[in-house]
Formats: sequence, C-alpha cells, structure tokens
Amino acid sequence: MLRSSQPLTGPNRKRCCEDELLLGMVLDKGEQGFIIDTRSAQAVKQARMTGGGTEPKSSYPQWRQLHQPLKRGRSLQESFIKLVEACNNTLTNMDRWLSRLESCRWLSHVKAALSTACLAAQCMDREEASVLVHGVEGTDTTLLVTALAQVILDPSCRTLTGFQGLLEREWIQVSGSPEVDKDPRTPKLSFTPLFPVGVPQAGHPFHLRCARSAASHARLKQEAPLFLLFLDCVWQLSHQFPFSLEFSERLLLTLFDNAYASAYGIFLCNNEKERQESTHSLWAWLNQPGEKRKYLNPLYSPNAMVIWPSVEPQSIQLWQGLFFRWIRSSQHLDEAWGEIQRLAESH
Repeated sequence: MLRSSQPLTGPNRKRCCEDELLLGMVLDKGEQGFIIDTRSAQAVKQARMTGGGTEPKSSYPQWRQLHQPLKRGRSLQESFIKLVEACNNTLTNMDRWLSRLESCRWLSHVKAALSTACLAAQCMDREEASVLVHGVEGTDTTLLVTALAQVILDPSCRTLTGFQGLLEREWIQVSGSPEVDKDPRTPKLSFTPLFPVGVPQAGHPFHLRCARSAASHARLKQEAPLFLLFLDCVWQLSHQFPFSLEFSERLLLTLFDNAYASAYGIFLCNNEKERQESTHSLWAWLNQPGEKRKYLNPLYSPNAMVIWPSVEPQSIQLWQGLFFRWIRSSQHLDEAWGEIQRLAESH
C-alpha cells in the first residue's frame, strides 16, 4: 500500500516520467494495481484546472482508478459542530433528537470512511494487488484510509504498541520514539508514503485541523476533525470486534483530548519539518506500567484474521463514550470495566 498527494498534471495533462517509472516498478508484468482517489471525479476535474489532477490512464496502464469521495474541510467540521450541539441539548424530544442526528450526517462520514478503507483492504487481501491512495495533499483523507486499512488487515496494528506505531507512521511522521520503534510486533505489511520532490509536509497538519474545538465560536477555514473521524472509525471496529483490539476506548478518548489540548508534543505543529523542538512523549507516559494497564482491553484475545466491519446502518453506532461524555457520567461504566479487568487478571 502506498499513499501520496495528487499528481500535478494540470489542464495541459503534464506527465512525470519519474512518477510513471516509480509506479511501474511496483507491479510485475501482467499485474494490476488500484489507485483509490478520495475525491469525486468532478472534484478531480476542478483540481486539474488549478494545477492538480489524477493519473492519466494512458500513462499508468497497469493501474485501475477508483473514486471514493470523502468529505474534508468545512463540511466535515460543520457536521462535527452540529453533532456536538445536538448531543449537548438535553431538553429536546426523541423525534427532534433523531432528526438532528440525521441532519448532521456524522455517521454517514463514518460509514464512508470505513467503506473506503474496506475497499483498499479488499484490493490487497482478496485481489492481492498493490494499492495507491491519494486525495489532494495526501495529509487528510489519504491518512484516514491507509491507517484504517492497516487496522483492518494487520493484527499487529490492533495491539497497544502497534497502534502507537501506526499513528507515528501515518499521522505524525516524526523520527519515531524508542517506546514505539523497539516493539518486535511491527506491521508485516508494506506501507510506503510517496510525496512529490520538494514537498516538506508529511503526516497530518494537527495545528491547522485541531486549532479549535467544536464548542468554539471561531470558524477557521482549515479546521476539520479528520483525526477524530479516524478515532471514531477505530471505535466502531472495537465495538464490532470487542475481543480483537488490545486497547480500550479509554485510549481513543485520551488521544482525542491530546489532539486538541496536550502537555505532550506529538500532536504539535503541522508536519515533521515544523516539529523540531524536543518535547515530552505521550507514548512514554502511556507505556508506563501503572498507566498502560488503564488503556488495555481486558477482553482482548489475539486475532490473526482480517476483521471486516459491517457498514450497514444498523451496525454504525454513535460513539456515546465521546459525544455524551460531558452530559452523562461514566462512573458506573468505569466501575464495570474495572471489575471485568480484575476478573480477567484473576484467571
């Protein structure tokens, strides 16, 4: 699996022999690869007029293009804001609540993200084909798809340490921390980022995307909860496969909190080039024996199989542990999980 930004073909259909050679070397003679573009065909046409575009079929004959449009930017941020407002309104009746939940379309974004990740995973697992995923810059929906596909395909990414390595590799792109890199259970699949020469960014621009919360009155054009959408999708996987992920919901909630406000440095800045100052590692804190225990799933049983999530409407659930956390106490749920953990450890 590879990921990249969009090719800069422009309105004149410019070619890049180096790109063509590079992707040609990925496939053996007679093999077919898949290019999953997270934009609609119409969006690609518009991007071409401003210098962007997609791979011309004539120049990449062994690659089949698939368009799987995923929302990003303002529409996704507005969806997030509407959902939080609906969840915080405790005075509404049932019909009104369900109407507001549907109108915010957050669960539709979750479904679309999981569906696209499943498509990428199916191309690799069932077709045994190479996959290239890209959108615009390659730092938003592209990361969402490649990271989710790895959780679906690779059991090592479902461990606590392996999941941290996944976040470093796909979302953060720093040099890596010893607490993550030394894990012997590193993913066995091959995932490679491809960025055009001279492009300094890698990873997700957290500073731009998470500058304000959904409760803020400021409406910045660059904001979008892509990382939250990823965490929500991982929660959906944990909900459908409660024994297959080594980490618990508490880890996902902690990551969400740290993406918006953190004493640690991994979610600072917009890319590796900007993130030059040495900061304290969130992973070093999480992996302390006393802390690590809090984030483990007591029901975990290693599962070497691919986990295929259902994207049927009945299967996609609202992440109550996050969106209701400010109006509903989690005391009893925490106590129940604590008891399950004690029982698991005693056996």
